[in-house]
Amino acid sequence: MRKRSILKTAVPCALAALGLLAPGAFAASHREAPITALDQKADITDWYAFVSPERPDRVIMILNVDPFLEPSNGPNYFPFDPAVRYQMSVDNDRDGIADVTFEFRFQTKVTNNGVFTGYVGGIAGIPPITSFTGPGSQGINLIQTYTVTMVTKNGQRQELNFNDTLFAVPSNVGPRTMPNYESLRKQGTYTLQNGVRVFAGTVADPFFIDLGATFDSLSFRKSAGGGVLPASVDADDTHNYAPNALAGFNVNSIVMEVPITMLTADGNFHQAGDKMAVLGTWGATYRRKQSVLRGPVSADAAWTQVQRMGNPLINEAVIGTGSKDRFSTDQPVNDSQFAKFVLDPLLAKIFASIGVPVPPAPRTDLLPLVQYMAPICPGCGPKDGGPIADLLRLNTGIAPTPAGLQKRMGFLAGDTSGFPNGRRPIDDVFDIASRAVAGALADGVKYNTPIGDGVNTSASPLPQTFPFEAPAYSGRDSVHAGPGQPGCTTLVNGICPTI
Repeated sequence: MRKRSILKTAVPCALAALGLLAPGAFAASHREAPITALDQKADITDWYAFVSPERPDRVIMILNVDPFLEPSNGPNYFPFDPAVRYQMSVDNDRDGIADVTFEFRFQTKVTNNGVFTGYVGGIAGIPPITSFTGPGSQGINLIQTYTVTMVTKNGQRQELNFNDTLFAVPSNVGPRTMPNYESLRKQGTYTLQNGVRVFAGTVADPFFIDLGATFDSLSFRKSAGGGVLPASVDADDTHNYAPNALAGFNVNSIVMEVPITMLTADGNFHQAGDKMAVLGTWGATYRRKQSVLRGPVSADAAWTQVQRMGNPLINEAVIGTGSKDRFSTDQPVNDSQFAKFVLDPLLAKIFASIGVPVPPAPRTDLLPLVQYMAPICPGCGPKDGGPIADLLRLNTGIAPTPAGLQKRMGFLAGDTSGFPNGRRPIDDVFDIASRAVAGALADGVKYNTPIGDGVNTSASPLPQTFPFEAPAYSGRDSVHAGPGQPGCTTLVNGICPTI
């Protein structure tokens, strides 16, 4: 008990004193690299890949971009950027190179140049917005549509939406303009060729973290143990003991449901013990490789990568700040250049310096995050583990955990369908990643300091059906749950602590 008490106060204090933590050391890609801090539309906030609990023969992939969208921030709200190519990639033969890629391109149209806002309804004879086309669509002034293209390793391209028009679901402006937002949102789910389903639009950000405490040199709230969670808090997957900085904010999201047999190397489903069941996934954003002061960018200009994300751990808590931009713009197959950060992470040294037990370097226990290895890839060894590559690896043969039985700590809590076996919105990747750096993947008993921020669940209930994210917060009626505001229901009056 004495050692635990010392750690509770030593962790945040010593980290602050050392001053060695780079900005964004633990956050899940909310402006985690200098290049994306300047290009918010191309900034990937989170990447998810998991076997669908709704349809276990499908994989769900979610690419969230453009962080901290204030729901009331009109008049045009938050369209996707037509100049950005949004991309989901899958490696199915363990070489770190994409074998199947899905590209999303958006187009924007303004239907009435004289209207001052993107959306209007229920006033001046304009009916409320209830549809994307026909009656009920008159108030949509800013319309976004998109295309979905599947690209295979040999360069073959297939348009999955044919001639169908896919509408991106706009932000929830408010009850007068969009009185039945849930119905409008459902209209934004489309079934494409081969049974693929897609959704694109603004949603409530599912991520959860005490960013304020994190970026104040890990100055975590005392009610949450000061960075080391009390057993009762650590065991609670449904309540927050500290403010969730993402509560009340929206994010732009692309969600895709794909049959597993479209993604595996041989087009078959494989059992969990078969290494062919394992996929490496990542999301990326691209812009044209051309800079101009005036006029449009040439449509023939080559694309260049702006950002990528596989694991929510690597670029945030492992890669040094001076290498983050290069990491963001390079391909996963080239990640051996960053291997030193994985095998001897600075953050682990900081933990060790303040008394948190961590494994000695080289940290081979972290290799399953960047190579195909057990336990996610049973039977994978040095010969077929592939190159060092930051991919979110998913064993599609492991059945999804039913709703109500899922654990926020995922694989570390025995919930084998959770992170780092893929990633679901429910997974508390902040706490999991922190403990992985401290050695939980090496020995969960020996290296078991319960590091955490006390934010254990998303601000909005996460649905267990497609698209697996909550509707966007209302622009008129949304609230945040920051320090000193409601949002921590276990504490006095439900108010989140400031200290």
